[in-house]
Amino acid sequence: MNGTPNPTLLGIDVIAVATLLSGIAALAVIIAIYAAVSVRDPMAKRVKALNDRREQLKAGITASTSKRRAKLVHKNETTDRMRSFLQSLKVLQDEQVKAVQIKLLQAGIRTKDLAVVVIFGRLVMPIVLGGLVGYIVYGTDTFSDWGPIKSYAVVAGALILSYKAPDLYLKNKIQKRSAAIRKGLPDALDLLVICAEAGLTVDAAFHRVAKELGRAYPELGEEFSLTAIELGFLTDRRQAFENLANRIDLDAVKGVVTTMIQTEKYGTPLASALRTLSAEFRHERMMRAEEKAARLPAIMTVPLILFILPTLFVVILGPAACSINDALMK
Repeated sequence: MNGTPNPTLLGIDVIAVATLLSGIAALAVIIAIYAAVSVRDPMAKRVKALNDRREQLKAGITASTSKRRAKLVHKNETTDRMRSFLQSLKVLQDEQVKAVQIKLLQAGIRTKDLAVVVIFGRLVMPIVLGGLVGYIVYGTDTFSDWGPIKSYAVVAGALILSYKAPDLYLKNKIQKRSAAIRKGLPDALDLLVICAEAGLTVDAAFHRVAKELGRAYPELGEEFSLTAIELGFLTDRRQAFENLANRIDLDAVKGVVTTMIQTEKYGTPLASALRTLSAEFRHERMMRAEEKAARLPAIMTVPLILFILPTLFVVILGPAACSINDALMK
């Protein structure tokens, strides 16, 4: 150790910054390796859920005693308590429960009992979180320097956010799932056209498409597999298509379902209708990509100013600044 101070640039220790960045890079490499090693099959859990649904449909058609049906019904004591509590307060309405169940299906959550949990969360979270924030703001001296308007705004914001938190969570999952399904829908329709022209039945075509697209688009493969199961077990095939439209929050899927229902009812050619829909969806996807590309220059302006230009200035002017600093220190 000769006691020489570490080199600095604009008053910043270069060695300390380099050490910190090296540690961050090493942590990122470890996380990337862990993510690559711990990759799971995206269809494993979905296949289990589809098998459960197949057994439910089979039991609903072939079971002759209530004892066999009861094996497929799993009671949740916590959910039952929540339901009893909400019913005692007269706040549990059938329309509200059905609306939440539809949102859960659109988010990929098959457990309908969670609708009671969502409604219970809307009631309890504002009381718990809002009461906690109100106590911290008004009951303690932690934020005593805040004005009355700021304190009220924080408490009101906590109440509103805690009430909307379950709906925001579901909405976020629905949007992500719908976007993933929208990406694979044109390819799925092309495969359906090929299967229809090859002479496969509708349920066999759905099953084949789900098998082919299961890994590339697991959400879409799950929905098509479930539709194929329902087409094979439900007595009303139209109900299976309507269930598909209810489970996916996309107008494009509703158009496909309408086409399927009309084909089943009137016997119109399925391949030509699906080919037209596929062309429209591909054109729509291309227009959406062009729109995103047109927005890139405006979006990249802020990162360019905040991150890229300062880095260029440091790289270009750094050696000159070091030389001037060394000359002045002599």
